[in-house]
Amino acid sequence: MNNISSIVNFNKHPIDDINYIKKCNSLIKDNSLLVLDSFLTEQSLDIILKEARSLEDKAFYCEQKHTVLLNKQSSEIDQDDPLNKLMTSDKGCVPHDLLDINSDLNLLYHSSIFKNFIKSVLSLEDIFPYVDNLSSINLNYYQKGQQLGWHFDNASFAITLMVQASPTGGEFEYITEGRNSNKNYIDKKLISNIISGDKKVNKLAVSDGTLILFYGRNYLHRVTSVESNTPRILITLNYNEESNVELSNNARLTFFGRTT
Repeated sequence: MNNISSIVNFNKHPIDDINYIKKCNSLIKDNSLLVLDSFLTEQSLDIILKEARSLEDKAFYCEQKHTVLLNKQSSEIDQDDPLNKLMTSDKGCVPHDLLDINSDLNLLYHSSIFKNFIKSVLSLEDIFPYVDNLSSINLNYYQKGQQLGWHFDNASFAITLMVQASPTGGEFEYITEGRNSNKNYIDKKLISNIISGDKKVNKLAVSDGTLILFYGRNYLHRVTSVESNTPRILITLNYNEESNVELSNNARLTFFGRTT
């Protein structure tokens, strides 16, 4: 039985249809990302947004200084090295355990139809949730002046669901070149030009209800500073290619302010 028919806009995105899955798989191979606007039904978007707003005062806010590889700055490397320059990321985050167990986000995340769609589009054998109770679904809040600095992800892929875009600022910017983590290759000159603003980048305006799949490990990306009093609210749906994976205690303290 399809338990997410009221959540996913199947008229536009028949994620249980093999031909649609093949189309999406082809698109992400060609473009390095997949953008599915109006992925949620209007009813579900409204429900999820209301839950996100109700939890906003429980968000844990942090500011991080990091390099594009999400490392701390090294005193042994030239500070002008593009891989050692500091970026700023700051946002609020609500962890998975604060979501209602029967929420639309939980139903979507655990749905066999949705999981089959994700692993088929990304050409993965299987996907698994985090075993800790905080990390599988996260609600991210970017208030006025907050941003996500240039970086490459540690995970090979990212899945995000926009529920409230900022009217101004908060744009997703990215490039689809510059690194091949499998071959240990990285283009420092290109990264330097992007950080300095001398290289044109791709910009993506994301509307409410949009699902995005993105290969973030090899492609530099950021979210520009939010300029509106309306916060940018983005859901991350986090899976692993292996079972029994948990986010480290240090990472949980950083993002959630607690480990359990």
